[in-house]
Amino acid sequence: MAAPRFIVHVSKSGERWDLLAWKYYGDPTQYRPVIRANPGVPIEPVFDAGLTIVVPIVEQSSVGEDDLPPWRRPGVS
Repeated sequence: MAAPRFIVHVSKSGERWDLLAWKYYGDPTQYRPVIRANPGVPIEPVFDAGLTIVVPIVEQSSVGEDDLPPWRRPGVS
């Protein structure tokens, strides 16, 4: 049986997209895959409690250098 390709997260009041990225990916700037996986969830500053949010399982290597903010790119100080 194949491993699931996503995690189902039920939101708590006050959670945000970036906090989910931090929790599941260890990087708050990697919130875009979570937003793309949830087209029916409104883009709001904070979530209400009880929203079902799908968090895709992504490989670390799938994040390209162009997706990083300038200060996180290799060779930039």
